[in-house]
Amino acid sequence: MAGTEVLERSLPGLVAWLERSRQQGQVHHDDRQRCWQVLGHPEVSAVLADHMTFSSDLGVLMPRQPDLDLFARGNFVRMDPPRHHRLRGLVSRAFTSRTVAGLAPRIAAVTAELLDAADERDRDRLDLIDALAYPLPVIVIAELLGLAAVDRPMFRRWADALFDQADTGPDKPLPRLAEQAVRRAAPTVREMNTYLLERIRAARSHPADDLTSRLAAAEIDGQRLTDEEIVGFVGLLLIAGHITTTATLGNTVLCLDEHPDAAAEVRADRTLLPAAIEETLRLRTPFPRLARRTATDAAVGKTVIPAGELVVAWLTAANRDERVFAAPERFDPHRQPNPHLTFGHGIHFCLGAPLARLEANIALGILLDRYRDIAVATDPPVRHRDPWTMVGVASLPLEVRR
Repeated sequence: MAGTEVLERSLPGLVAWLERSRQQGQVHHDDRQRCWQVLGHPEVSAVLADHMTFSSDLGVLMPRQPDLDLFARGNFVRMDPPRHHRLRGLVSRAFTSRTVAGLAPRIAAVTAELLDAADERDRDRLDLIDALAYPLPVIVIAELLGLAAVDRPMFRRWADALFDQADTGPDKPLPRLAEQAVRRAAPTVREMNTYLLERIRAARSHPADDLTSRLAAAEIDGQRLTDEEIVGFVGLLLIAGHITTTATLGNTVLCLDEHPDAAAEVRADRTLLPAAIEETLRLRTPFPRLARRTATDAAVGKTVIPAGELVVAWLTAANRDERVFAAPERFDPHRQPNPHLTFGHGIHFCLGAPLARLEANIALGILLDRYRDIAVATDPPVRHRDPWTMVGVASLPLEVRR
């Protein structure tokens, strides 16, 4: 497979900055960004596991904005117990490994349909993101939520607007970046809120066998959720329910392209594919960092972080901690164990992890079965996302041979 172009703001630049930062300690205060950086694997694990001390509710640290405030009412990722447990519990059954496994035939069928359509357009070239990595998980999550497939272009526009933020590097204070992010995201979130409110009200009037209708009928402590509470709920599932799979599909193809010996092993022994995907999740962690707020003075290792401080837990750095991962820069489809933190840890462990893993395994297996050779094209070049916000590619042109 061919090599890929590394753009100025792609992953290597982020990794180099993190390793320089690690020299200041696995936990240290960053005067420039005005936050506490947590880089080590055990240290990040400790932060994510202690939801009482390290709160996910960042409301007091974030600028207020009406559209984002409405969305936040149902965004359980940014909630602490007990409300977090109650809201997450409403949808947890829809994403268990057993329930998700029942989606396998549909995932395989959609993958085949999308690749058939790509082959009809051009048998020798395709853009993986446009042809497969974006539409597949969006179709699956939209069907679960009862949203129209014809709205896929709008969903992509929302995701691009939210995850293609500019100027998110290490040179500005995070509070200032948060203010900029809120201003840029507000129009998109406003459009999402309006669209989803309409769909939720329709689900109340004419319920169907989908997750949105079930949420509209659900009760917590004897009371139904309001339409406004369900907005953030459904919006989170829609965006988070596809963007990680989109990134993982593109990132895995990139990793195999950059490591032809490993790619040959995976082709020869398809049982290695799940481990290759896990190694991709470790090396190219889609969401590089998670933010928390100290509810009290907190000890992380030998460092004490005062109450009310912004804490940034770097998943990308934790997944490259040489205390946990031997030769952390090496792509190793035989790596066992592989305790990466890509899907988080503790009560906020990614609800959609089983679905993302299943979609990636099925889609990549079909891709390898269909094409005997897959090479990343050099013209046009790969378009990388800003890795400070998300590690992934916006386009991935491929040359393929059956």
